[in-house]
Amino acid sequence: MIDHREIEKEFEEFVNDAGFSCLAGKGVVHQQGHVVRSYAPLATREATIALAADLSAFTVTSATPTTLRAFVAVFPARAPRSELAFERRLWAQLQLLHEHDDPSARWDPNVSDDPDDPMFSFSFAGCAYFVVGLHAYSSRISRRFLWPALIFNPHSQFGRLRGEGRFARMQQAIREREIAVQGSLNPNLADFGERSEARQYSGREVERDWKCPFHRR
Repeated sequence: MIDHREIEKEFEEFVNDAGFSCLAGKGVVHQQGHVVRSYAPLATREATIALAADLSAFTVTSATPTTLRAFVAVFPARAPRSELAFERRLWAQLQLLHEHDDPSARWDPNVSDDPDDPMFSFSFAGCAYFVVGLHAYSSRISRRFLWPALIFNPHSQFGRLRGEGRFARMQQAIREREIAVQGSLNPNLADFGERSEARQYSGREVERDWKCPFHRR
């Protein structure tokens, strides 16, 4: 079994590397606003039970964040061997996580529960999250992490950045860095409300007619 301290160290080095273009992610790590946890293989019942408990606790502590926060779930064992395989496991994991959510928990009212809706965002324990998938076989350089991982970013903090007038500047700087690192922007990239963010979660360039497999119970 891989030591948890090694996983935390690998993640921090990954984010601090010049090949990682997300300045918000760098800020989270710099401020120690992230929580890293490791689990059984992605999209397994064992992983789901543990992840649900940890993400519930994180949601409580991040209800009114004053600094950038992120929950990093790492799944070191039995990694998918392609982008498509990772994408399938990512959505299988989110579906399992949703089905393991407290039945009394409402979907975050600030976002849609329909993955085809431009206002969609994944919600757990009443909190909307923008999910970023990482894995070794990603076609996007900034998403190539040693092990499969899901980063849960509270949506509320993006609204706070918009309100402070910082979001647009940060977004532009991130996109400039992505072009410098990758040579292009991910074609799935879109602002919230323009097109469903579900197309961005896995990092794969999904087809025009791609349909998200997630459904609310």
